[in-house]
Amino acid sequence: MSEPQKSPQTPLKVSFKTISADDEGQRLDNYLARTLRGVPRSLLYRILRRGEVRVNKARVSPSYKLKAGDEVRVPPVKVTEAKVTVPSSNLHLVQDLKQRILFENNEIIVVDKPAGLAAHGGSGIEFGLIEALRALRPEQSFLELAHRLDRETSGCLIVAKRRSALRNLHEQFRQRVVKKRYLTLVPGKWDRRQKLIEAPLIRNELKSGERMVMVNFKDGAPSATGFDVVEELNDATLLAAMPHTGRTHQIRVHCAWARHPVGGDEKYGDKAFNQRLKDLGLRRMFLHAFRITFVDPASGEVLKIEAPLPPELEQAVISLRRI
Repeated sequence: MSEPQKSPQTPLKVSFKTISADDEGQRLDNYLARTLRGVPRSLLYRILRRGEVRVNKARVSPSYKLKAGDEVRVPPVKVTEAKVTVPSSNLHLVQDLKQRILFENNEIIVVDKPAGLAAHGGSGIEFGLIEALRALRPEQSFLELAHRLDRETSGCLIVAKRRSALRNLHEQFRQRVVKKRYLTLVPGKWDRRQKLIEAPLIRNELKSGERMVMVNFKDGAPSATGFDVVEELNDATLLAAMPHTGRTHQIRVHCAWARHPVGGDEKYGDKAFNQRLKDLGLRRMFLHAFRITFVDPASGEVLKIEAPLPPELEQAVISLRRI
C-alpha cells in the first residue's frame, strides 16, 4: 500500500511593489524594513548586496530615494530565517502603552516611553516600543518612529501614522524646528554661566567591542547642547538639557565632559554618585525627555507636549531635598 502523498508547499514568490506618492522620497532600505516587517537589517542588506532587490529592473544602492511609480522587486524571505518576534497584545507592557499616550490625531501619536524599553527591536532585543505599539494597534497599517530615545531614557517619543507625516517630521528635525527639553540629575553644583556646550562628538569601538561616544575636536561631528539649572539640591543639580544637534548619547557625553555626568549612567557616569542614587532607591538613569515642541503635520499648529517626571525620578529629587 503506497503512502499518501504530502501536498506540496506553496513556493514563496517574488513580489513587485509600485511606489505610491505617499512613499516617495523614502530610502530603499527603510522601505524594505517596513515592507518586510521584522526582518533583521543584516538580512535586508544581504539581499540588497546580492542584487535580489531591483528598482525598475536595475540594481540600486540601499540609500536610493524612491520615486512615485518606481517598481520594486522584493524577493521572498523565509520567516524562519528572519526570526520575527511579535509581542502579544495581552502583555502588560503592551497594554500599559494605552495609558502612556500623551497626544494623538490622524497623523501622529506622542507616547511617554518608559525607561528600559528600547525604541525598536534588534541587536539582541526581542521587541521595542514600536513593535509593542503595532501589537496594540493591529488595525493601523502604518506606524513608524519619527526619532529615537536611548533605551534607558524615558519621555516624549513621536510615532507617525502616515508616511506623509513621517516625511514632514523628518524635515522638521533636519531644519531644527523640533525642540526637545530633557531633565537630568547630575552630581555637584553646575555653573549657571555654563549655558551652552559645543563639543564635537565621535563614535568609537573599544577593544572589548563596546561602543562609546567621545569628545573629539579634530574628527568629531559638530554637537551642541544648551543647559539651564532647574534646582540646586544637596551636592547635586537638577538640569534642563536642550540638544541643538541630534548625536548619539549627546547629553550624556556633554554632561560627562563638563565633569557633571548624568546620574545613574553606567556607561559615562560617576560610580560614587550612581551608588548614592541607588542607596536612595533609584535603579535607572536619570534622563527624561520632559517636553517636545514641533509643528503638527495635520493642522500646522505648534504643539508643545509634556511627559511628567516619572515617580522614581521625582522621588530621587525629593530625597535629595531632605538630606
